[in-house]
Amino acid sequence: MAEAPGVLNANATMNPDQSSARHRLATALDGLTAAFVGMTAHPDEHNCECHWGSAEELAQLKVPGTELDPDLLRRTWQAPDWSDHASVLRRILPQFATALVKGSVEPLFGLEEAGRSFARGHWQQWPTAQAGAVRDFLHAWWADTLTDPAPAVPAYEVLALVTEASATLTPWLTTWAALTGHPADGHLAEAAAHWEYDLLGDQLPWDSWENEEETRTELTAWLVRNAPARLRAHGVSEELLHRIRLLGLTGDDRWEDPHWPGHRY
Repeated sequence: MAEAPGVLNANATMNPDQSSARHRLATALDGLTAAFVGMTAHPDEHNCECHWGSAEELAQLKVPGTELDPDLLRRTWQAPDWSDHASVLRRILPQFATALVKGSVEPLFGLEEAGRSFARGHWQQWPTAQAGAVRDFLHAWWADTLTDPAPAVPAYEVLALVTEASATLTPWLTTWAALTGHPADGHLAEAAAHWEYDLLGDQLPWDSWENEEETRTELTAWLVRNAPARLRAHGVSEELLHRIRLLGLTGDDRWEDPHWPGHRY
């Protein structure tokens, strides 16, 4: 069975929701391994030796099951110019997913970059079993993140990734709305503090390939509707609560509000 994220101490205590989510994630990682065992890049796949890597490294992608070193894995998922990105992604997916869960994937800017690697592979068009394995992993990782008091990757980073990977924000927010109390509300407080500057400037807090304005509008409306009561119960500052309130205002009503934080854009 795939190793559970975080390499939990055998004596670690988990709440029932976290224990269930952790089991679901381990099962999903096993499912990725089963779905993509034996996968390789296309025999004719190539990339620039100057910008991507050597012929010897490329050859590793055409052999199934070989563990890639972390730097080669990073260069492989980041490269935007594979002839057949889907086959390359299928080759690395079990290792890539495990690295994501452990928090060992380090993008140049934000984790949405990794989500775009999923999107470039058009995984939702793959055979049913393969697409299902990817979908199960994304949902399981998101649920595990929200139920873990100290996930390896912050919830706001995971949300950016799964949104870009799936080209939709809705199901991930639906899951978050259904999970209330600790630790999901703690993750909401952290995310709100991370997002408020960009959202108050009518900007999405991560770089998006498409539907950026629609995604920003949906995220803003969701926060205004769902966050205040949860954040107040969690004990966040009045300052943060006012900034979430301001997201529900537009134009002069927002900028001239006495609690406008004076952000400059």
